Amino acid sequence: MTADPTMARIGEAVELNHHRGQPGAARELFAQIWEDIGGEQGDPLHVCVLAHSMADVQDDVQQELMWDLRALAAADLITDERVAQTGLPISVAGLYPSLHLNLTDCYRKLGDLDRAREHLEKARATIGALGDDEYGQLIKGGLERLAEQLSDAP
Repeated sequence: MTADPTMARIGEAVELNHHRGQPGAARELFAQIWEDIGGEQGDPLHVCVLAHSMADVQDDVQQELMWDLRALAAADLITDERVAQTGLPISVAGLYPSLHLNLTDCYRKLGDLDRAREHLEKARATIGALGDDEYGQLIKGGLERLAEQLSDAP
């Protein structure tokens, strides 16, 4: 549980998508939160987590990529102290494997295999920041699946 009200709202939208199967409702809530935080001018942690989550509810891969790139850019502005203030059990370094995983998948879907492989390598280089918990296993499994798909591609 987070002590940050904006992070809690983002969590509600994630819940709508991942646990209730309502990506449209999640997208609407994410859009409202995005407006409330001031878009890309908002707190970099909020921008990163919201954009990373908003990417997951896009129907268009180009839009998904745009949101994932926003998340990555915002991650570079976050400090571990800021993350700790929210009560989230992760470091800034722990954000990067998932961010690069999503970018790998976007570029793969778009047929830009060179960029996909570039982000796969970046994800692999940062994977050590994750624990061996459920989240870490999820990201590691995703990387393995994408690596297989990319190794089968020309």
